Amino acid sequence: MVASATSNQVGAAVGAHAFATIGPAGVVAVRQFVAAAVLLPVARPNLRRFGWAQWWPTLLLGLVFATMNLSLYTAIDRIGLGLAVTLEFLGPLAVALAGSRTRLDLACAAGAAVGVYVLVMPDPSSDYPGLGLGLVAAGCWAAYILLNRLVGARLPGLEAPAAATAVSALAYLPVAAALVAQGQLHGAGVRYAVVAGLLSSVVPYAADLVALRRVPARFFGLVMSVHPVLAALAGLVLLHQVLAPHEWVGIAVVVAANAAAVAAHAGTRSTTAARRRARPAG
Repeated sequence: MVASATSNQVGAAVGAHAFATIGPAGVVAVRQFVAAAVLLPVARPNLRRFGWAQWWPTLLLGLVFATMNLSLYTAIDRIGLGLAVTLEFLGPLAVALAGSRTRLDLACAAGAAVGVYVLVMPDPSSDYPGLGLGLVAAGCWAAYILLNRLVGARLPGLEAPAAATAVSALAYLPVAAALVAQGQLHGAGVRYAVVAGLLSSVVPYAADLVALRRVPARFFGLVMSVHPVLAALAGLVLLHQVLAPHEWVGIAVVVAANAAAVAAHAGTRSTTAARRRARPAG
């Protein structure tokens, strides 16, 4: 999971180098084509055997791939990698807090809200469309966790992400066609996008699916706490995006809120299980 997160953020930083030539949509299109080209031959999903129980979450996952990547990359282009990924990270935090009723969970949610406020420090000059796109990516990431866990249980191997990536790639064919018609789909921009596809699509899609078959979604959300920190570091090293002190503080508060929420739920489950084991048979 940590390797997946590192690969994802380094890939996003590399892909940002292509924004000037092919734009965020072009980078996402190439990402999806690369992911499909790698995953389909490896997984070889037998689409004819897919029933509706397999198709509907696969189609939704493909839509999530397409929307999550476009909204995130456009946000990165507008507000920077560290801020965009921290906003996107609210998705896993929402999964960790879903259905909670305890005061600690409410405190964690409030802490995350404070962290986002400190991170953004909204004022009239803030890029609100960029911030909004980061929140769209957050909703998509939450859906990605839940759908990936579902299709991972219904389809063997890497069939689910391979088929979903193919769906997403088909949706981006018009973008690629437009870039080819304009003579833009070549050169360094495409090479950056190909690397981004390998690091931010192929590696995370496969690694996350394998991980979600072995760990609870809440624990997955805990480990994903490293994403905002890794994004800020990748932005600093590869894009020379220097964050202000208040932005680092905001990232730290959001990450701490997520870690506290997941740890609290893990402790609650352990206590409940211990009480059930200690209860005498009736």
